[in-house]
Amino acid sequence: MDVLIVGSIAYDSITSPLGSAPNTLGGSATYAGLAAAFHQRRLHLNNIGLVGVVGTDFRDEDFATLTNAGLDTTGVEVVEGSTFHWVGSYHGNMAQAETHETHLNVFESFEPKVPSHGASSKITFCANLHPFIQLSVLDQSTPQRASILDSMNLWINIALDELIEAMKRVDIVVINDGEATMLAKTDNLVEAAKHVQSMASIPTLIIKKGEHGVLALHGNDFIALPAYPSDAVVDPTGCGDTFAGTLAACLASGDGEMSTKELREALVHATVSASFTLEDFGTKGIESISLDAYQDRLSRYCAITGTSIDSP
Repeated sequence: MDVLIVGSIAYDSITSPLGSAPNTLGGSATYAGLAAAFHQRRLHLNNIGLVGVVGTDFRDEDFATLTNAGLDTTGVEVVEGSTFHWVGSYHGNMAQAETHETHLNVFESFEPKVPSHGASSKITFCANLHPFIQLSVLDQSTPQRASILDSMNLWINIALDELIEAMKRVDIVVINDGEATMLAKTDNLVEAAKHVQSMASIPTLIIKKGEHGVLALHGNDFIALPAYPSDAVVDPTGCGDTFAGTLAACLASGDGEMSTKELREALVHATVSASFTLEDFGTKGIESISLDAYQDRLSRYCAITGTSIDSP
């Protein structure tokens, strides 16, 4: 297996200024998995596997969406009860989601079981989960190339010690700018990046900045990239997970120690991929990407930013 992704598989009910989408397929593992699956086909990777839990209400057509994308779902458990459900909305510039309801349902007792054929994947990605669960995943896996962790402000508030322990055990940490400044207790993002990297001895720290792009610190090297300039923002849900799933797939295509150049190119692909997710409700944007449309947008992004990439 090239990429193992552990996270939530959910139903989201989303409202934005452009409309609404009740009970649409979502979850961190779903978005990351579908993004990785697109790049699996583009880069000719091997298996992309998901580990998660759904309830008995999980629709057959949604399982088909995952399997038809080429995802290995043997690590997805179906248990009695209802699937994780999030209800939220976006307003104004849609930079932040407002949560109205969170029903953990079967996800509340999720204990991930990494399948034997995924334990030594090239890349292991722990999507946004309680750090205790992420540590359990790391205990069950020995990735050949890199381990990646995503997080959120809730865990900083209620499980900081476990979060720092998990961060110390991975190669790449992905957080957003608010979480970085919260951890470092400073509003200067560059200073915050250096502090967070130091506090957990993180080889590579990636800070998502939403519509303002991404800042990464790889060893002592900084990388800064803008977001793709989109005028068709419909639903930003899952953009960060799309970003991380793309990053995982791109890094799975390489071998050996990751260079700053390789990371920069992976971040370019991650940024471009996320721009498709926000153009429709739920996973429709990432599901409908064609290779031609992707290559066209990638070329435009590189032209806008003056970036050149060697990878496919």
